[in-house]
Amino acid sequence: MPSLTRTGEVFVLDLGDDENRFRPDWMAEVSGALGEVAHADGPRALVTTGTGKIYSNGLDLDWLRNRDDQQFVDYVVAVHELFAKLLELPVPTVAAVQGHAFAAGAMLTLAHDFRVMRADRGWFCLPEVDLGIPFTRAMAALIQARLTPQAAHEAMTSGKRYGGPEAHDRDIVDQIVAENEVLSSAVKCAADLAPKAGEALGRIKSTMYAPTLVRLRDTASDDLMIRPAS
Repeated sequence: MPSLTRTGEVFVLDLGDDENRFRPDWMAEVSGALGEVAHADGPRALVTTGTGKIYSNGLDLDWLRNRDDQQFVDYVVAVHELFAKLLELPVPTVAAVQGHAFAAGAMLTLAHDFRVMRADRGWFCLPEVDLGIPFTRAMAALIQARLTPQAAHEAMTSGKRYGGPEAHDRDIVDQIVAENEVLSSAVKCAADLAPKAGEALGRIKSTMYAPTLVRLRDTASDDLMIRPAS
């Protein structure tokens, strides 16, 4: 399960040591940690990472299997809200992508301000086209708000797997470093930005991404029942 620690002005949220899929209890823990960081006092920043070869493999399709329609909708709403909460968090955020970031896990990295990725191994991938799962409008809005038009189009329509160097070339991630430098580089980036935390930063983000946030919080959207193709 996720765990939150703090060293100086930087909070580090470890997403876990397994596939870090978006189970309801996992999302609740991550959301609670985001709330704790948001309401802390003084200069602060947030780094998220995982332990092991996976940052996050995204939605928990096994948990979703055999859920009724209302449970499915509630689950998608919770996923969207987690993205929204991170996107507008009033503190600098850096994803330390030490391993694979797939599907909603990749989208989670995009909700951060910056991304540091391992250079030699690990994939950033939006495989929904291969899984037969259309993106919700909210998910598409998040991806298109954070990637260049060409990178978003390629990633969303091809399901391409990007290693660190190619992800950097496409401006999907901001830095690529050696495996043993991913977390320390992300923490340094976050520490440098920690004095920016506060209400002004939160308002800047909420203004920059206002259309995306509206989409993410549209609980009446008619595409919340999108399921994998049979």
